[in-house]
Amino acid sequence: MSVLMLLAVLGVLALSAFLLSRQKALASAGGTPRSLHSLPNAYGWHGAIWVLLPALIGLVLWLLVQPVVIEARISGNLPTDLVADAAAQELTMADVRRVAGGLEAAVAAGALRADAAGSLDSQTTDIRAILAGVGVALGNEVSPQVLSAAQDYRAMTAWGAAGRTVLVLALALAGGVWGVSRAHKDFRARNAVERVVLGLLLAASSIAILTTLGIVGSMVTETFDFFTKYPAKDFFLSLTWSPNFKGNSDLGMLPLLWGTLYVTLVALVVCVPVGLFTAIYLAEYASKATRAWVKPLIEVIAGIPTVVFGIFALVTVGPALRDWIAAPLGLGDSGSSVMTAGLVIGILNIPFISSLSDDIINAVPQSLRDGSFGLGATKSETVRQVILPAALPGIVGAVLMAASRAIGETMVVVMGAGAAAKLSMNPFDAMTTMTVKIVGQLTGDTDFAAPETLVAFALGMTLFVITLGLNIFALYIVRKYREQYE
Repeated sequence: MSVLMLLAVLGVLALSAFLLSRQKALASAGGTPRSLHSLPNAYGWHGAIWVLLPALIGLVLWLLVQPVVIEARISGNLPTDLVADAAAQELTMADVRRVAGGLEAAVAAGALRADAAGSLDSQTTDIRAILAGVGVALGNEVSPQVLSAAQDYRAMTAWGAAGRTVLVLALALAGGVWGVSRAHKDFRARNAVERVVLGLLLAASSIAILTTLGIVGSMVTETFDFFTKYPAKDFFLSLTWSPNFKGNSDLGMLPLLWGTLYVTLVALVVCVPVGLFTAIYLAEYASKATRAWVKPLIEVIAGIPTVVFGIFALVTVGPALRDWIAAPLGLGDSGSSVMTAGLVIGILNIPFISSLSDDIINAVPQSLRDGSFGLGATKSETVRQVILPAALPGIVGAVLMAASRAIGETMVVVMGAGAAAKLSMNPFDAMTTMTVKIVGQLTGDTDFAAPETLVAFALGMTLFVITLGLNIFALYIVRKYREQYE
């Protein structure tokens, strides 16, 4: 039974348990809902929960464990030369899974009888033709051992699906019987249901934390693996970035770090003044009618995909800067440059700065404005000397968070700044950033045992530490200098 069909059956069983529990609780109270400790539906939900909860837990655990067990048994029976190391084992198991899927498709399409699929010994040519007929692409060499392993894989998967169905239905029925048996007028069904709901809410709130821990854990382990194969001193202090998958690579991160910080600086120079002045205008000077249509128009920028900004940088901004500024001044003749990427990322970040700053300025109490006006200050003097100082911690936090966002931008840099890793003060030179090289090192046919691939994780960890530090500093500034008003 497929997982989807199994879920449908569980839904039917849960509905049945809901109705039975509700009816049994009402019957124990003589049909009078007022005699029940909880509402009738609470008893129904208690019965349905006891059907779903153990069954879904068993289903999830089975789906997690079954592939591991099957692949361990299959790889253990393969010849040593096919599983000599982790990379070879992964490639072989990928072939086994692909061939097993092809056999399943061939059986479903009627091109191969189920009993023929179970006796594949040396019929490589015939099986290859059948699999090609159902759209399964195979390599030049598919050994009889791989075909036999695919047969075993398919058989074990089928048995695993049968065992999964039996286990899940058994858990659902046992849980349903237990849940229905507890439906009695004196049973505190509401309390039991609320405890389950509280656990579900707690599990949902933990997903973000566990995801973050998982990401950091995977990055840390791969980073340590990289530093066992490449000197940390050369990575952090070398001025040359020249990866070579054939060996003798120079993987110094300083050119990438320089490009990242340079692009971020240009972006902040663009977005901070424009975003802050926009926020001041909308919060202090614009009428309600003007604010009603200007603010949404500005925030539309935040909804534009970054790839569109990348195309804008590649097609419009880059050639314009080259033809109007860089070439006439002798600063370069490339449309891809730090200035191009920085300008476009700055435009991309304007809604971020303006929205946060607008909210922060509006949070300043009106009494401060009234007091300033009462002392004879003008509107501009009030903004400069009262409102901005009061809102400054929040504005600084918004700027630092915008910097974190600019540091992590990839698509605009790929299309607007180029891919040259070098140290240069000329903003019209093509450079690149750490995020671009992370993508580049993990794209295509990569060997995850090579330092040229693992360096992507070291770059990612470095970038994570930088952005985390900026966010912590932003929170520190906001909390230390935040002014609270009565």
